Amino acid sequence: MSMMADLGGGAELCSVSVISCLLLACSYVGSLYVWRSQLPRDHPTVIKRRFTSVLIVSMLSPLWVWAWRQYTGFKTGPSLLMLMGVHLEGIFAAACLPLLLTMVLFFGPLIQLVMDYPWDFIEGMKMILDPQFWVQCVADMRWMRNQVVAPLTEELVFRACMLPMLVPCTGLSRAIVTCPLFFGVAHFHHVIELLKFRQGTVTGIFLSAAFQFSYTAVFGAYTAFIFIRTGHLIGPVLCHSFCNYMGFPAIGAALDHPQKLTIFFFYVLGVILFLLLLFPMTDPIFYGSLAICHLTKPDTSTSICT
Repeated sequence: MSMMADLGGGAELCSVSVISCLLLACSYVGSLYVWRSQLPRDHPTVIKRRFTSVLIVSMLSPLWVWAWRQYTGFKTGPSLLMLMGVHLEGIFAAACLPLLLTMVLFFGPLIQLVMDYPWDFIEGMKMILDPQFWVQCVADMRWMRNQVVAPLTEELVFRACMLPMLVPCTGLSRAIVTCPLFFGVAHFHHVIELLKFRQGTVTGIFLSAAFQFSYTAVFGAYTAFIFIRTGHLIGPVLCHSFCNYMGFPAIGAALDHPQKLTIFFFYVLGVILFLLLLFPMTDPIFYGSLAICHLTKPDTSTSICT
């Protein structure tokens, strides 16, 4: 008989869930430091080694959820893969709509990018369709890290694996707020490398880390929301990859831009449209059954799943 079969959302279940998420986060970050090296994090050798360790941890992370389920005895209903957002039902919408929604939010930065780097549309399409372009991208270790490996592994570990463990304890809304805290704290490890290689003053490094924590926590809440609303992993991964490409909006450059009024208009328009479209474009009707919503009790379910 399971040890915690009747715990529901009790304190013991919550303790096990939070500790499991914390240990999983530590395992992910710790895997980056199993390799001893005096080289900076952007060196290709360092990136390749970290690919190896972080991919191993990420592939083992579903076993962490399985072990949590076995230990707590919590009846999760749908299969483990369904809970982790790995299934085909509604996958086309899950791949497109959240990404389009995120691009709407970045309307201002995208317009600014087009103004500063006016590309010919035909030439741009030729470049994107050229296989050699993608070969060069894949050969670039920094591109692979920022656009492929980091989005895939981080969303798998910090969303697809942690949310199914947190939701039975916290409920859906609180899980959206709680889960990103592990994600934000996990990015504090960059402080170690910045201090090690003396890349800035101590005060500047810690202020930068605090800003990054805030930014990644807010972003993590957004992708957690996307994951729960769509029931798919692919949406958060693509949104994460896109945001890594865009970076934090260059507001300072926008304020100094010759056409700052136009850019400011699109910044504001993007935010307004994003808020208006947030729920319609993530309506669960587009994505099929939301497995993670089965983890909440009927009397504690929220409008997030409807």
